[in-house]
Amino acid sequence: MMTYHALTRAQHAAAALLLAATLGLTACGPSESSYPGRPTGQGPNNPTGEQQRESIFGEDGLTLFGGGGDTDQSGGAGIGVNSFLWRASLDTISFMPLASADPFGGVLITDWYQDPKAPGERFKVTVYILDRRLRADGVKVAVFRQNRTGNEWVDTSVSPDTAIQIENAILVRARQLRINTIEAQETK
Repeated sequence: MMTYHALTRAQHAAAALLLAATLGLTACGPSESSYPGRPTGQGPNNPTGEQQRESIFGEDGLTLFGGGGDTDQSGGAGIGVNSFLWRASLDTISFMPLASADPFGGVLITDWYQDPKAPGERFKVTVYILDRRLRADGVKVAVFRQNRTGNEWVDTSVSPDTAIQIENAILVRARQLRINTIEAQETK
């Protein structure tokens, strides 16, 4: 027979276990962050603001024993993103100093670049490669701009067309790289 103290200890342990499980499950849910000047849901980990939920098994579901005869469009297995998009992104922003490059996460971040022809203005670019396949929606670009006011750099807006133009330049270059690779394989 359990005594009163043993029963309360068991109840406290059960309550603590239930609380830990509830906190653990709550941590698995989506988080909402608020960034001033950006639409809801848009932030450093979600540059486009798109609410896209993925399966833990990927877009094509669970594949066992190498099934699903989909051809590899990733352009190589050495990095975690499409190698054509990766190389094209590097080529396109090569005139800017590179601050960070993560080929497995698919993120390129430039340092601030100041055009010698426009000394009071500087730009910073972040390229997100979002897919292992060569697709038009597989790359997103965020462009940041600052103007010099007195002795300080002040954030200013950038036309959305600027990011789209850089994305298009990356996609055109990636397409050229893929065509060159296919032609080189056919001549072997």
